[in-house]
Amino acid sequence: MKIIPAIDIIDGKCVRLSKGDYSTKKIYNKNPVEVAKEFEDFGIKFLHLVDLDGAKSKHIVNQKILEKIANETSLHIDFGGGLKTEKDIEIAFNSGSQQITIGSIAVQNPEFCYEMIDKYGSEKIILGADCENRKIKTLGWLEESDRDIIDFILQYQEKKIKNVICTDISKDGMLEGASTELYQEILAKTNINLIASGGISCIEDVFKMKEIGCSGTIIGKAIYENKISLNQLQKFIENA
Repeated sequence: MKIIPAIDIIDGKCVRLSKGDYSTKKIYNKNPVEVAKEFEDFGIKFLHLVDLDGAKSKHIVNQKILEKIANETSLHIDFGGGLKTEKDIEIAFNSGSQQITIGSIAVQNPEFCYEMIDKYGSEKIILGADCENRKIKTLGWLEESDRDIIDFILQYQEKKIKNVICTDISKDGMLEGASTELYQEILAKTNINLIASGGISCIEDVFKMKEIGCSGTIIGKAIYENKISLNQLQKFIENA
């Protein structure tokens, strides 16, 4: 199982939110590149980089930070936030992202997303399935759709999507544990590689995600609040 730390960017700084609420912003480091380098120093190979300014602005904003992290580390980066057009997607890939995550646009314009999957391949594009009370939310989690999480994933599975990041927004940034039952249901009813996101609060949660069959786990606030140490993650990676 991949260990995937998250760096969320607002105004060029590394921040975390609670339940996606921008008013809860807490700045952890003014230099995201420094954070990414520290992750790499502890044997971490993957990074989930989120352009929260982009998600709100509906177009990519923080590509320069993406480019700098890509140039100064060897981390495998998946990038999301504000990718609404093919131009945005091209900018993300040209700036050094190996994968991109489509979220809001996957709800609002599925035909466009199908074209992008065909063009770039299903290994390059991750489906972001962010939900609250099982309903998919969009636009930086500011708007709710009427799409059920399972139906949404199955729709894209038919279009050959392989990798899905699922975030239960009610858990995100709360350090109260992951949505294990929801992830188990997704794994039982779909045939995708599930990356769990939201609520990871301790190293035991990480082991639980591996136990139920997740292909990756995104960890954010638990690292920044020292609930999970980089040493613990390094040992997990080495033992795996």
